Amino acid sequence: MSDLRDKLQVPLTQLTWTIPEDSVLPETTNDTEPQQAIIGQDRAVKAIRRGLIMRSKGYNIFVSGINGTGRTVTVEKLLQEVNTERPVPGDLCYVNNFKTPDQPRLLTLDSGKGKVFRRQMTELINALKTKIPAVFESEEFQAARNEIVNKHMGAQKALFKNFEGKVSSENFMMVQVQMGPFTRPDLAPVVIGNPMKIEQLESLVEEGKFSADELTKIKEKYKELSQEMEKIFKAAREIEKTIQQDLEKLAKESIEPILKDLVTPILEEHKGHDSVRSYLEEVETDLMEHLERFRPRIMQPQPGPEGAPSQPTVLPPDPAQFRDYEVNLLIDNSDTEKAPVVVETTPTFRNLFGTVERVMDQRGVWVSDFLQIKAGSFLKANGGYLVLYARDVLMEVGVWPTLKRSLRNNVLEIQTDPFSFLFTSSLKPEKIPIKVKVIMIGDTEIYDLLHWYDEDFRKIFKIKADFETSMPNTDTNLNKLAGLIARLVKEEDLLPCDRSGLEAITKLAIRWAGRKKKITAQFERVADLIREADVRAREDDASFISAKHVYEAQADRMERVNLYEDRIQEYIDDDIIMIDVDGYKVGQINGLSVYSLPQISFGKPSRITVKTSMGKSGIISIEREAELSGHSYNKGVLILSGFLRDRFAQQKPLTLTATVTFEQSYSGIDGDSASSTELYALLSSLSGKPIDQSIAVTGSVNQHGDVQPIGGVNEKIEGFFRACKGKGFTGRQGVMIPTRNVDDLMLIPEVLEAVEQGKFHIWAVDHVDKGIEILTGVPAGEPNEDGEYPENTINRLVDDRLEELSRGIKEFETKDNGKDDEPGSDCDSEPPPPEIETKSMSRNFRKF
Repeated sequence: MSDLRDKLQVPLTQLTWTIPEDSVLPETTNDTEPQQAIIGQDRAVKAIRRGLIMRSKGYNIFVSGINGTGRTVTVEKLLQEVNTERPVPGDLCYVNNFKTPDQPRLLTLDSGKGKVFRRQMTELINALKTKIPAVFESEEFQAARNEIVNKHMGAQKALFKNFEGKVSSENFMMVQVQMGPFTRPDLAPVVIGNPMKIEQLESLVEEGKFSADELTKIKEKYKELSQEMEKIFKAAREIEKTIQQDLEKLAKESIEPILKDLVTPILEEHKGHDSVRSYLEEVETDLMEHLERFRPRIMQPQPGPEGAPSQPTVLPPDPAQFRDYEVNLLIDNSDTEKAPVVVETTPTFRNLFGTVERVMDQRGVWVSDFLQIKAGSFLKANGGYLVLYARDVLMEVGVWPTLKRSLRNNVLEIQTDPFSFLFTSSLKPEKIPIKVKVIMIGDTEIYDLLHWYDEDFRKIFKIKADFETSMPNTDTNLNKLAGLIARLVKEEDLLPCDRSGLEAITKLAIRWAGRKKKITAQFERVADLIREADVRAREDDASFISAKHVYEAQADRMERVNLYEDRIQEYIDDDIIMIDVDGYKVGQINGLSVYSLPQISFGKPSRITVKTSMGKSGIISIEREAELSGHSYNKGVLILSGFLRDRFAQQKPLTLTATVTFEQSYSGIDGDSASSTELYALLSSLSGKPIDQSIAVTGSVNQHGDVQPIGGVNEKIEGFFRACKGKGFTGRQGVMIPTRNVDDLMLIPEVLEAVEQGKFHIWAVDHVDKGIEILTGVPAGEPNEDGEYPENTINRLVDDRLEELSRGIKEFETKDNGKDDEPGSDCDSEPPPPEIETKSMSRNFRKF
């Protein structure tokens, strides 16, 4: 046993990564250039570059990976490099739609022209406010106006004069009759020199004071004259209408040249934009139809304190009348030198897609118009790039469907937040064509869910950029890591790192990667370590961050989060959790498991026991029966049966009942890294050979007995090391790991020191035959040509025990069958299957 243990013991040099003598690491970070390039993400960088240069529809980019790998920084850096090829996008404006006011029009102008157009429209209205009243007040306009009025009023007066003469000749008079608050013209017969109403004459007839025949003649004449009067007044109204039309025509003819002169420079400024020309034509038409907006407002006087009327007040035109001619500059790219890059960290519906705001008018009513349309970051990124975080997008109500719809159709329709119950708007602004490259950053799990359950996602995010969690451990990458540390030191004014500090950081970065051939790409974790080591160094008044400060900072970080680990270790030290680290036991072994908690993973030993007996149930996992195990663990247990059948059941049936359990385990367990450990305990129980309790074991096994690599090997070793340290070192303790995990070893200095002093040992095995010999001191044994194993070997002892169990079960069945043949027994009935097995199978079936 001693020879094999010595042979398979892992040498100290392989328990960690050692800096090569010709290392590229500088003496201090002052001796290297700060690293500005992207490190260790060649695959992701290539994918992002490909997606950024693609112009076809749907080639948006989903950047997946875990936090701390530099996803956002990489995207921003690549956007700075690539964002020199796209042209600067134009300006976007919303203006009034004079034909359909609830559907504002969109104007797309050249970059910087939106601000110019808005200013020009403001200047146009301001100029008209001055020029139009000046035209109306000019002598020429007043003379022309008076000429029109006098011309038509003369004809109107002639009509009334002729009619009045006729009325007088017929002994009638024109009078004004009060009708409530109004008066109207009417005719009254003149009797005895006085105008009288028809009703008065009817009263006189009844009294016999007036002739009835004369009244009849008067009524007939009244009717005739009234009809003629209606015609006269109708003609008068036509004359007034003609006057108004001629005056409007005069006003338009007087204003139109001025308006044309003011609009022409605007058209010249935006030559080639048909939408601007069409809009200005509508503006001209509307202005000419509403010239009264430019006239002063005359406020009627209110009665004075003594009832005397005061003078009327003349006010300038109401500014609210000119809102229709304003310009809503939605997107202004006048100061933009290249395609926009927008990083939206709060992608609410309003922030991302804009909205239609509301204002309260003078009546206290909430209203909205084209001037209340506001842009969001999606539109601000039009013609460029928009960076979003997937989790935030999916958390906001309504954002994901609208984003998909906009990218799928390449148009954006700004609307009131559809999920706001307080206010909605009837405005339906003209849709905006968009050309945005969306880069969404998220976890791999989110990408997978969207890919499989959202068909639109696959159509609009055709580029996936996967960020690595580690990068190859090469001289080039080591040099880049030192440059990255130098950049952080310079940017955040930290103390420089000396050679020992750089080596310590590098070792931890390799440990976090999980393999000696890799370096972690979670640079945020590295940066945090340097920042905390800087604090430690300043507390020591040091000029450099050394290895001492790095390891102290790491110890501080572990102390903050390892409360649960310390409690478990305390239970082990106090024998509350029963772990033997010395002595020999049959069917009992120390397995190693990893506890994964936020910010920390640590290993601890667990006692695994196996009990075997005669039976046909095979290997029963108590964890599986109690429904405390996962699929991977269950698979590992089933593999044990395959190994036993392959090795020991070729010439006889495997008649065995064995129970396997993790003692003092009351929560779920998963993973197959304890399958080899369970196999060793099973072989010990069958062979009767005790296992050395000073050795803990990890590693999965296949049906051939090959020991396979597992994860968390460093944490598992260190977990058993702490258990041995708490109970006292004997010099024989250690951990047996798979050979294929040797390249993953990056043990902490305390464990390395104990190994160097001979207090602790690490063995590596590639097959269970070697492992069982190390654990029991008894060779496994190789079969001869007849398939028989040598005497006093583990395999021979196991084979003999299985043979004994097989004979025993046959004798038991024969004896049991003999009883069944006794008179009165029911020979035709079959015994029901064991109830416990039926229930177990039922539970497993339901679980799967």
